[in-house]
Amino acid sequence: MSTLTICIIVAFIFGYLCIALESFTKINKAAIALLMFVACWTLFMIDPGSYLTGIADGNMANAVSEVIEKHLGSTSTTLFFLMGAMTIVEVVDQNGGFSFVKDALKTKSKKSLMWKIAFMTFFLSAILDNLTTSIVMIMILRKLVADHKDRILYASLVIIAANSGGAASPIGDVTTIMLWNKGLITAAGVIKEILVPSLISMVVPAYILSFKLKGTLGEVTDDEAVAATGDFTAVQRKAIFAVGVGGLVFVPIFKSITHLPPFVGILLVLGALWTVTEIFYRRVHTVEDESVQKRVSNILSRIDIGTILFFLGILMAVACLETIGVLVAAGQGLNTAFNGNHYMITGIIGVMSSIVDNVPLVAGCMGMYPVAAVGDMAVDGIFWQLLAYCAGVGGSMLIIGSAAGVVVMGLEKITFGWYMKHISWLAFVGYIAGILVYWVEKSVIGL
Repeated sequence: MSTLTICIIVAFIFGYLCIALESFTKINKAAIALLMFVACWTLFMIDPGSYLTGIADGNMANAVSEVIEKHLGSTSTTLFFLMGAMTIVEVVDQNGGFSFVKDALKTKSKKSLMWKIAFMTFFLSAILDNLTTSIVMIMILRKLVADHKDRILYASLVIIAANSGGAASPIGDVTTIMLWNKGLITAAGVIKEILVPSLISMVVPAYILSFKLKGTLGEVTDDEAVAATGDFTAVQRKAIFAVGVGGLVFVPIFKSITHLPPFVGILLVLGALWTVTEIFYRRVHTVEDESVQKRVSNILSRIDIGTILFFLGILMAVACLETIGVLVAAGQGLNTAFNGNHYMITGIIGVMSSIVDNVPLVAGCMGMYPVAAVGDMAVDGIFWQLLAYCAGVGGSMLIIGSAAGVVVMGLEKITFGWYMKHISWLAFVGYIAGILVYWVEKSVIGL
């Protein structure tokens, strides 16, 4: 490993530690992520020829620009998806679309609400995706739980349940979609053999967390929701919910039909929802009514740009590690160290996915390990199914280990340190429990 590569890794680790210590440094994590992104790629430019081989010196600058633009394009699809989903959920929320869902979940018991939220998040994540589901559930939680100390416990469980539910479905997580599209796993295989381990990885932490949630919930005063719902009838609010959340369910279908990236479907839903709400508002306000303009601008201003920039910095910094070959080298090292033990290899990859983005990790594994006709490396073999489970569920162990964690971190202002102290070990216990259940399925039951 060259000195330059070590310097890039050190820059990444140092930035990562600063993000982890945000509560002590008092420096916004988005600022650190952006500095980490720039530092990694600036170091890369000292000697790009050592990583991009076979390119003439005169064309090196153009080659580097193409590499960065390629990664930026991939990252931007995630960012636009995130911004679109956040806007859709906020529009539905501000116009009273979640009112009847809130009423259906409403309960005085903290434990009862916890189990309702956990299972709804799990199965909704399997249908939608873990990122969108997390945003929806946080908006609903804000209407049900007034105490922020309690709400961040529920929000942490949302992260775990969303990532577990995403791993249990071929369309619930980016990594399962990648493996499914590549033909390495099948929808039937995932549901048959990964569903139960994923469910266990959610139930175990939820059960332990239930002991911290005792007593009854206080009343939530939601003046903004009252103001928003006052403009629309119950039928109109349900229509807004149907267009918004129903549209989110339609996004995977739209992708399969058109083969366009998911963010295009998100923008389609956002445009449709915006049009519907504008039509509804024209019936209760004049076109020149100032309150309409304020309402629309307020909804747009609720997008958390800090979270978006944090996401940009993290993903682009990880892209640099991918470009210099660190992630692929790590995978090869694991294969050698554990002598082909696929439970250990995928288990470690899952832990790594809580530190760096699971997408390049899975992409590296897909390119590094060949598909076999039979055995663990065959389609729906132990390696590929465990990779889908571990890469998805493992992201719950650190709050910045998944898209769901990052967005919840921004929405509920959960610090890295608090999550690591109170939640990481719960997520790890559930993660190991799920792997053990999968081992029982394959070695004892013989699925």
